[in-house]
Amino acid sequence: MPSSPIMRSLLKSLLLALLVICPLAAHAQATPAPASRPWYERIRVRGYGQIRYNRLLETNPDLKCEQCDRSWGDGGGFFIRRARIIFQGQVHQNVFIYLQPDFASSAGSTGNVAQMRDWYVDVGFDRDNEFRVRLGQSKVPYSFENLQSSQNRLPLDRADPTNSAASNERDIGAFFMWAPKATRTRLASLVNDGLKGSGDYGVFAIGVFNGQTANRPEANNEPHVVGRLSYPMAVGGQIIEAGVAAYSGKYVVTSEQRSVGVKGTSDWNYRDERVLGSFVLYPRPFGILAEYNAGRGPEFNPATDSIETRSLSGGFVTLSYQLRVDEHVLFPFARYQVYDGGKKHERDARSYSVRDFELGIEWQPSPSFELVGAYYAGDRRFEDLQMPVNQQNGQLLRLQAQFNF
Repeated sequence: MPSSPIMRSLLKSLLLALLVICPLAAHAQATPAPASRPWYERIRVRGYGQIRYNRLLETNPDLKCEQCDRSWGDGGGFFIRRARIIFQGQVHQNVFIYLQPDFASSAGSTGNVAQMRDWYVDVGFDRDNEFRVRLGQSKVPYSFENLQSSQNRLPLDRADPTNSAASNERDIGAFFMWAPKATRTRLASLVNDGLKGSGDYGVFAIGVFNGQTANRPEANNEPHVVGRLSYPMAVGGQIIEAGVAAYSGKYVVTSEQRSVGVKGTSDWNYRDERVLGSFVLYPRPFGILAEYNAGRGPEFNPATDSIETRSLSGGFVTLSYQLRVDEHVLFPFARYQVYDGGKKHERDARSYSVRDFELGIEWQPSPSFELVGAYYAGDRRFEDLQMPVNQQNGQLLRLQAQFNF
């Protein structure tokens, strides 16, 4: 597993990469960009919203998933899952900005609170921005499904095994990314052509970030490091993408996350590190998305009433098929996942054991509207100091309406 020497090696690699591209940056800045429209005319505004209902055919109101969807189970009802507006634009030949607030976040028991999701700048070092550095809050380049927008994903929620790596998939940091111009064009087309791509996070990415997850301050003066390598390639009429990734650091379980009386280390610091492998066959028309990761991190141990550094592992497989009927697009899909480990950002680094299956279909009558129905069957153990014995299983039918603009 990754350790402190690997962390130092990754940091050195990042610094070396920056030293190599600094001369390119100087050359790019020395060459004035051609006259063009003012920056404010280059800003594009878009967005999407999601409205859900999860209580149909529900067999167990105590079956819940805090990270998946807070409207699961008892007390749930109609729920606004996403309410996002995105401002983005290439405001200069070598400067790209991306700003995304979400108006459906939660703050305690209050829902539909505005909160920052993405707020970053990409600074390119050559004419085609094949070499660039991203600064600010953005998705951590780790899991393919984590990088994939909820606007494009087929299952209603991200899989527990990989999404447990980071709350809201994001953090504040600096990430160096590289991809050839042709590959960047392909990555963009996999999203724009409706093939459920993850977007352009480079073929190679390496970076440092706080490690406490999105919208939370650094807590131990020791950044996490992450590296990812993923490449989409055409094979006959298909496009496949294989990737590997890893991150390492120390996570602090802060006082706001701990129950009164829970035990832990003296400074509440815990090793937090994983390695991941992924495989994507884009739906042309049959698709596969499979990911598996393993590592260690903070997890509540019901036997000792304490938070400990423990091993974790899990993965998922999603099968899909793209079917076009006149102007309508249909995506039947099925996903199975397993996960055993903690969720560091939940109360007491809640301990999980997950075995679940989801079968659904996405219907797109137009590019501006989608309707998803998914039948879920699962067995979940999720335990913390306040719920030391808690295993729930059941089924439910989930519905989501999404509009895009």
